[in-house]
Amino acid sequence: MNIAARIATAPGVASFEALDREGCLKRWRKQFEHDPPRYVSVEFMRKVFSYEAHVAAFGGHSTAVRNVLKACLKDTERGGKPKAGGTTAPSPATLRSGTHLVREWNGRIYQVEVTADGFQMDGKQFGSLSAIARKITGTHWSGPRFFGLART
Repeated sequence: MNIAARIATAPGVASFEALDREGCLKRWRKQFEHDPPRYVSVEFMRKVFSYEAHVAAFGGHSTAVRNVLKACLKDTERGGKPKAGGTTAPSPATLRSGTHLVREWNGRIYQVEVTADGFQMDGKQFGSLSAIARKITGTHWSGPRFFGLART
């Protein structure tokens, strides 16, 4: 059975799609044992019920994701914003030698190879992706961002 069919046949999925506002409020109180947030829309409540049905059918987040979410919650409970560079996001993947990065810029395709010493493009060695991005564009760029490696 495909995923869409499994979701559609998960217990209770069809029942909440037809609920009106009062029905959604009752279901929320029963399912979560507290009142929903003020001014919450019926559409939002239906999406929450859909998510909960999905979790019941397929399982929730991985342990790693739950740990990151818990750390974010602790940081915000302690005084506001999570600390930069803290546990809120996993570190970016490292690039192995032999990896090829491809980027199109102004109609030309650029290919960069990751080497043990840095990066190689057009037979020339570069120490960083930012240097390559600067060479390609003529302006300062974050190299990882230019090649689509950085989180936005």
